[in-house]
Amino acid sequence: MLDDRLRDLEQEAWAGFLLTHERLWRALEAGLSRLGMSMAEYDVLVLLDLAGRDGMRMSDLAARRLMSTGGFTRLADRLERRELIERRRSDVDGRGFDAILTKGGRALLRKARRQHHQDLRELFFSRLDDEHLRCLARAWIRVDPKNDIWAHLSPVADAGPSQL
Repeated sequence: MLDDRLRDLEQEAWAGFLLTHERLWRALEAGLSRLGMSMAEYDVLVLLDLAGRDGMRMSDLAARRLMSTGGFTRLADRLERRELIERRRSDVDGRGFDAILTKGGRALLRKARRQHHQDLRELFFSRLDDEHLRCLARAWIRVDPKNDIWAHLSPVADAGPSQL
């Protein structure tokens, strides 16, 4: 009979990951909240900045954020009301919509990126040396669903994480 319990090392690694993720997420979210921004909003603005002046298709943004189309539409509505993004009918086929970062969105993103990177350095990077970071980078590649049998379970498995 298979033992369904995790080994001590597995439990320690998993619990550490979950606790660290939660602590970091809350602290990073608190840093951005001082600028009136959530982590989800920040990520969208980063993706649009990386996409350049042509912006990005709304459905692609939703996939990259691992969100449903409806959930992403509500997020985009908030960003558009704040005049951080604008939506335009796609030049490619005219059916979908592209999101474009506005001048105001770029200005807020510059402030948010400065805050976010400062927080990341203080809370995370300052506690790890380059070898630790290389080990983490290799581990994330190994558990990426694109690299194994999980790929067929997720319709957005090939979307990949954004560059924060």
